[in-house]
Amino acid sequence: MRIGLKVDVDTLRGTLEGVPNLVRLFDRRDVQATFLFSLGPDNTGRALRRVFRPGFFAKVRRTSVLSHYGLRTLLNGTLLPAPDIGRRGAEIMREVRAAGHEVGIHCYDHVRWQDFVAPADRAWTRAELSLAVEAFQRIFATPARVHGAAGWQMNAHLPMLEAQFGFHYASDTRGHGPFLPVFDGLSGSCPQIPTTLPTLDEVMGDPEVPDYELHQYLYKRSRALTPNGHVMTLHAELEGMKLQPVLERLLIMWQSAGDEVVALRDLAAGLDRLRLPRHRIVWGDVPGRSGVLACQGPVVVN
Repeated sequence: MRIGLKVDVDTLRGTLEGVPNLVRLFDRRDVQATFLFSLGPDNTGRALRRVFRPGFFAKVRRTSVLSHYGLRTLLNGTLLPAPDIGRRGAEIMREVRAAGHEVGIHCYDHVRWQDFVAPADRAWTRAELSLAVEAFQRIFATPARVHGAAGWQMNAHLPMLEAQFGFHYASDTRGHGPFLPVFDGLSGSCPQIPTTLPTLDEVMGDPEVPDYELHQYLYKRSRALTPNGHVMTLHAELEGMKLQPVLERLLIMWQSAGDEVVALRDLAAGLDRLRLPRHRIVWGDVPGRSGVLACQGPVVVN
């Protein structure tokens, strides 16, 4: 089995602390991953607007948000000014690439994208994506080739814009295998490589999965056969910090089974784009995650 690792980096703390921790872990285990960076202001404190979203309180209790993110991060953008992640974390981001990992774009402003992109028009979406593309170019002196939407939130304009901005592929959705997207009747030519496995924070707190069995549960889920392998999304603020021991145990299980743990670029390299099926993108519920997410829907028959 091939396991693609995608690391979403949402905050300044995740960039400065969680990312280097993960790079050291991946070096010890001799694996590569795709790091998707938030490149603008850290407005994490403004996420409290989601207080009325179904499932939000359950997630906060389950994942101990204060413990993992820290009080300072939860005040960014409200009682504290929002630090610029791209400028403060640029050197660490470049070190990730120098270590051989794939780097790409998660977003410019994580909270703004996650909370406002779904109903946004093309102009808003293009402007927000442009900010991230320009910040990435400034940091790495090369264009970004992969995009993974913050919070698996997007709209019908994004697939076409990703192609126009030159992304080779994207990982904006939850699903079961690579596909070409069709969203609200609009088709995109930029392949989607969706997250196929639950995230660790979605599984935490499940009464049927004790904390000491989290890695075993995720390993069992990864045994489901797929023609192109699985994708697991990590978070620098979680697996890069307090939950790193769980991730390391999971990596050991995969490698002991002979699985290949790779960056998403390695999964993308094996795709036959002319034969990829077209699937609708639909809004769906994911256990352990609040709100609805962009998910791989039914195949589109031409």
